[in-house]
Amino acid sequence: MRVGLFTREFPPQVYGGAGVHVDYLSRELAREIEVEVHCWGPQHSDDGNLVVRGAEPWAEITHGTQGKFKGALEALSLNLTQVKALEGVDVVHTHTWYVSMAGFLAKKLYGVPFVLTTHSLEPLRAWKAEQLGSGYAMSSWMERTAILDADAIIAVSQGTKADILKAYPDVNPARIHVIYNGIDLAEYQKTPDTQALIDYGVNPALPYVLFVGRITRQKGVTHLVDAIGHLPPQTQVVLCAGAPDTPEIAAELRDKVEAARRHHPNIVWIEKMVTKQEAIQLYSNAQIFCCPSVYEPFGIINLEAMACRAPVVASATGGIKEVVVDGETGYLVPFDQDPVTSFPRDPAQFARDLAAPINQLLQDPEKCRRFGDAGRKRVEDIFSWTAIAHQTIALYKSLLEHRKAGA
Repeated sequence: MRVGLFTREFPPQVYGGAGVHVDYLSRELAREIEVEVHCWGPQHSDDGNLVVRGAEPWAEITHGTQGKFKGALEALSLNLTQVKALEGVDVVHTHTWYVSMAGFLAKKLYGVPFVLTTHSLEPLRAWKAEQLGSGYAMSSWMERTAILDADAIIAVSQGTKADILKAYPDVNPARIHVIYNGIDLAEYQKTPDTQALIDYGVNPALPYVLFVGRITRQKGVTHLVDAIGHLPPQTQVVLCAGAPDTPEIAAELRDKVEAARRHHPNIVWIEKMVTKQEAIQLYSNAQIFCCPSVYEPFGIINLEAMACRAPVVASATGGIKEVVVDGETGYLVPFDQDPVTSFPRDPAQFARDLAAPINQLLQDPEKCRRFGDAGRKRVEDIFSWTAIAHQTIALYKSLLEHRKAGA
């Protein structure tokens, strides 16, 4: 069997959870089947069963288009480019709306089953209009068209499955299959190393609260910064936050951090996406990991933190509720969520509610240790990439058998 995986992100150009997912899934799948990855960028490699082919959007769009909708046009152009040579592929499998039309077109042109993994849903990310402008209407159309046509939709959590049926009620529930994200248990584990902390100005001797993620409305980092005002003044907070969606949200975060530092001087802002090894050190030495996302179909960063034995304080939304066990591996923080924007209706209350369990854990290192150990065990029991790959291959085979039986 040969599967064509389509993704915007692939190493070394990974900036979000979808890219992490495809990186590990592709390698695990390649242990058993042939995998052909099509991504954005200059990547080009042949490594046994794993073939990677990168490509760039059309130059006339990249260099000749103005406006925030440029990204949506680039995505469509690249989708058209990457379906030109798929001979020998038995199944196509797309990840995120950026490549969804490649799967839609491949199904029509080559007559192969089309699998689509939803890492997020455009109707539930209204703030993307801030990033994409009028291109948000185009990204929404591309996603909707592909989801309604896919032979199988993989939801990364039960919460995501519910979101799909709410956003796209015409989808047959039988076509939706829940397969979780995974984690490399050998790679992500607690380390005593602290060199990355020292390099970035984090005091290893002082307990710290850690955030890791992009600067985007979805990840809720501004809510965590607002919560700092409710923590003890000497609390060390490490914001590993880069890749802003827009200059405006980057400026907004900067203003909030500078205001918070007036009374809480121990804020360390690492304004970049750190390496995997650096992230593991940051997770391993954190007293608390905080995930304040307002929308999160799964939240792979919580798995990473739990694998490194960090207790988690996270917003009770989406797939996070299936990863973090409240009172066992951390604390879940509910909030009154606007159904259109996903934002908290009362941001000030959400900030206070985030601070409360963080304060509790700051005062109880023994509970932090217990939560961290329980988190590691939960990850080991449920979220290995080997199990995720086996479930995915089984889905591919069922689609091929169904198509053969109907031929």
